[in-house]
Amino acid sequence: MTMTDITFIAALDGTEQKYVQFLPDSFDADVSHDVLIALHGHGSDRWLFATGEEPGYVACRDVAAENNMIFVSPDYRAVASWMGPAAEADVVQIINDLKEQFKVKKVFLTGSSMGGSASLTFAVLHPELIDGVASMNGTANYLEFENFYETIGNAFGGSKLEIPLEYKNRSAEYWPEKLTMPIGFVLSGKDTSVPPDSAMRLACVLKAMGHPNVKIIYRPELGHGTDYEDVRAILEFIIGC
Repeated sequence: MTMTDITFIAALDGTEQKYVQFLPDSFDADVSHDVLIALHGHGSDRWLFATGEEPGYVACRDVAAENNMIFVSPDYRAVASWMGPAAEADVVQIINDLKEQFKVKKVFLTGSSMGGSASLTFAVLHPELIDGVASMNGTANYLEFENFYETIGNAFGGSKLEIPLEYKNRSAEYWPEKLTMPIGFVLSGKDTSVPPDSAMRLACVLKAMGHPNVKIIYRPELGHGTDYEDVRAILEFIIGC
């Protein structure tokens, strides 16, 4: 795949923002391609999924390459965005720019940790833009989530006591009806960094509502992390539905 580091001017505030773009080796501008957008975790940036050698990041790049997808890893206001309003606006802009530049068929969204949380948030805020979402080790409820409270407050524009509705609106657990696209979860039972409870509840509610395309991979023995096979499985699920 051909990698390019791209700078763009954010429509929201005129700042320079960045994302890494990979085009498949067989890229043909006259052919429609799917897009896979990968959102990094807390404390990192666009290079985590672009060049990271941990198994989950490699799996994302491998799946994108094998499916001739355009692969995009955005900063989305690194390093601690948590899909606040500015990060949200940037991802919307990136998707729209990709659709203007290329023939885009479907857009899939994934992420791990903060990125897993952010992918769920973005999917409920903009379901019309996303054709499938795979969340790894993410939270679905910011009102109950106690970790990273300072950086989440900075990203969201205030604390949960000051702007509780903002936290609710960005908590996917409260909006299951918006998640009509194929959706997958990879969750770890011993994850204390981003506990799996809210995402598991969301997944179970979606199944109870009769959602036809929900996949849950739950590893009760694992902590905060995912392995290559699980990431491949969840991505192949949402792409194949």
